[in-house]
Amino acid sequence: MSSLLIMGAGSVGCYLGGLLAAVGRTVHFVGRPRVLDGLRKNGLTTSDLEGRRLHIPPSGLNLHQALPQGLRPELTLLCVKSGATIGAAQDLQQALAAGSLVLSMQNGIGNAERAAVTAPGLQWRAGLVPFNIAELSPGHYHRGTTGALMVQGTAGEAALAGLQTAFLAQGIKLQLRADLLGAQWGKLLLNLNNPVNALSGLPLRAELLERGYRRCFAALQSEALDLLDAAGMQAMTMTPLPHRWLIHLLRLPTPIFRLLAVSMLKIDAKASSSMADDLGRGRVTEIDALCGEVIRLGLRVGRPAPLNTRMQEMVQAWPQQPQRLHPGEMAQALGID
Repeated sequence: MSSLLIMGAGSVGCYLGGLLAAVGRTVHFVGRPRVLDGLRKNGLTTSDLEGRRLHIPPSGLNLHQALPQGLRPELTLLCVKSGATIGAAQDLQQALAAGSLVLSMQNGIGNAERAAVTAPGLQWRAGLVPFNIAELSPGHYHRGTTGALMVQGTAGEAALAGLQTAFLAQGIKLQLRADLLGAQWGKLLLNLNNPVNALSGLPLRAELLERGYRRCFAALQSEALDLLDAAGMQAMTMTPLPHRWLIHLLRLPTPIFRLLAVSMLKIDAKASSSMADDLGRGRVTEIDALCGEVIRLGLRVGRPAPLNTRMQEMVQAWPQQPQRLHPGEMAQALGID
């Protein structure tokens, strides 16, 4: 059976790779020493809010700190942080056969396009992971929200069809789409809650039950939507509500929000944003791939993005001043009345 490569064995890479390995696919994981040490000691456990739990012992894992030369995977899932895309693309170009298929399962906009410029000898496709994955302990990765994976492609491609079948066996749908830009912007709008969550110091569900934090999230979204409108671009709706309606819902008093946002609050109590994990471990965050992308959109249409600019500055300054921001403090820092 052909193998698969996970380039970037973090929370997303370990979760997706774990699901694929559990259905019998040969999966090679390339990651940082801290993650690999946990996998070597504890094996790989995946769990989710529906109660599924899978475990692969250390002996069943193919772990690599550096990309093995001569590996010929059927396809590669690129799961590194957005800021590491160029370096990973260079490594993959050197190691993989010409024309190898690589799926960018990353946050942000344009990672696959940037990788294609760096490594033109490979076949690059955009992908999207809609759900939250948290590292609960070394080697244990937990999906706390729902949603369908998306990949740029068509139903006639054997490698992608096989990937669909493998994920479906684990209860995860994989949708194939001709273009993912609208979906990527739709996810980015939701991911603008990541810095709010990270600076709040709370799990996602607890943070969303604080109206002050929701108002900050809504303000960041509203600014981004205004810029998308100015650019003549449309973001895919990723929730039951259109984007503007969701913003209105977020701003409602908490008792009303709790009553109306039942589906939105179907979040495992253990779930937190990956940005919160990065801040907690002193790692570089993906704030530039989120708020930074909104700022760049503003520059293209000749309009400022002061709220997203300020949020990016706060996240970048956090290592020097690590402290939880209460709702009122965050709103004040953003200049929200």
